[in-house]
Amino acid sequence: MLQKNYIKGVPRVKEPKGVPNAQVPRGVPSVEVLRGVISTETPSGVLSVEGSRGIPSTEAPRGVPNAETPRNNWTCNISRAPRIMCSHRNSDDGVYSDGRSTSLAFKVRRCEPELVVPAKPTPREYKPLSDIDDREGHRFEYPVIQFYRYSPSMQGRDPARVIRDALAKTLVFYYPYAGRLREGPNRKLTVDCTGEGVLFSEGDADVTLEQFGEELQPPFPCMEELLYDVPGYGGVLNCPLLLIQVTRLKCGGFIFALRHNHTMSDAIGLVQFMSAMGEMARGALAPTISPVWERHLLNARNPPRITCTHHEFEQVIHTNANIITQLDNMVHRSFFFGPKQVSALRRFAPPHRRCSTFDIIAACLWRCHTIALQLDPNEDVGIICVVNARSKFNPPLPLGYYGNAIAYPATLTTVGKLCQNPLWYAIELVKQTKAKVTEEYMKSTADFLVTRGRPALSLTRSFLVSDVTRAKFEDVDFGWGKAAYAGQAKIMDGSHLLPFTNKKGEDGIIMPICLPATLMERFVKELDSMLKDESTVGGM
Repeated sequence: MLQKNYIKGVPRVKEPKGVPNAQVPRGVPSVEVLRGVISTETPSGVLSVEGSRGIPSTEAPRGVPNAETPRNNWTCNISRAPRIMCSHRNSDDGVYSDGRSTSLAFKVRRCEPELVVPAKPTPREYKPLSDIDDREGHRFEYPVIQFYRYSPSMQGRDPARVIRDALAKTLVFYYPYAGRLREGPNRKLTVDCTGEGVLFSEGDADVTLEQFGEELQPPFPCMEELLYDVPGYGGVLNCPLLLIQVTRLKCGGFIFALRHNHTMSDAIGLVQFMSAMGEMARGALAPTISPVWERHLLNARNPPRITCTHHEFEQVIHTNANIITQLDNMVHRSFFFGPKQVSALRRFAPPHRRCSTFDIIAACLWRCHTIALQLDPNEDVGIICVVNARSKFNPPLPLGYYGNAIAYPATLTTVGKLCQNPLWYAIELVKQTKAKVTEEYMKSTADFLVTRGRPALSLTRSFLVSDVTRAKFEDVDFGWGKAAYAGQAKIMDGSHLLPFTNKKGEDGIIMPICLPATLMERFVKELDSMLKDESTVGGM
């Protein structure tokens, strides 16, 4: 029977019973500038991936009595917190918001948050994270949002109840997620498998999915309502490792949102967990892919041996100190790369050289971003590519491994070389960067992190790009089919490439980005120019 720990006032937790001790389109082709928001607020850590949300608590949480409620007698206690009216501007023509369009406003009524614990007793043990897991850059909460349309086949089914029950069943297999992180000597992180549970909220919004617009992409309106920041539960240590909210919509669809402690899993691992939830929601007795812990596989060697160059950690200060401090007038925009845009960029690559869509887009964005910064030609700049290393090991990491198995290799060049050479020069550097990731590179990274105090990535002079299209967030199915939008809930640091279908039905990649207004203007100008350039291959 599902146990429910209801939380009133300032949330507190207790170990549960029963747990064993042990476009602006102008001509063709052109980049499509999709929906965005101009913000007058300074986003915290907007240009640094190494920040974490909130301040980690140094005390272990205290508890409240455990409440057990039969599933068929469950009742909803409406929170006494005031309803919040939010507004969000959404352009009908695909251009970023300029204040002339109508605003989307809606209310969310939330039930009291609760701690959902594993449906069955789970082991009480300590499970250390790997030295790749607990790096500084993973010590934050990663927000994800999924939009699901109404499904006639699920008529009468409450998505919140379905997902809550599935969560409890899934936690039996992924029981470390129901625990809490503790920090030991040398900042080493360990999961205390207490079985305290995952924080779960549900609510109702008087808005339909269609009102969010034809083209769903971040930033989304009223994210603070769709993923409520429960007081007392922010941070990394001694807190729930997952916060989940299900919001029912007037149209019969719903929004699934979560905040995930990045030290536990990368995007691939998180999707594995979410897919298991989807399977349990659809009636499975166990996940198709069994979870594998084995975090020791990505620990530092004894003794450590740094055998590779790790430019990603080199801290260098630019002579232009203002390049990442212009946070007073930030602009959010999303750019769509469909078949026409990718084809326009491919003409700069020699026909006999193979390169992926990611290589082309990453090189293009890096070059445009660097030109927009207007740096000294002799300055060093870098590209950091987020690479899934699961297949780089011999043998590969076990199927079901859901820890962080990603690398952040970097390659440096000068501003002059990057901006004055043809685009193919940047494409080759992207390819070289990805090729650095081997089993030895991962071991060297773990050794570097442990011996150098787990340093943060150096983003002052580097452009970070991540291909999230391979994570397959959109395939997570709780019974309502695939998500209409799935993936990151807000514009993150660096450049994250997301799968996207525009209102014309074209499949492609969307890239949300947040930059200071003046820098964004130069970025868009350069990108638009690159997509329209009719020069010959390599002539850019």
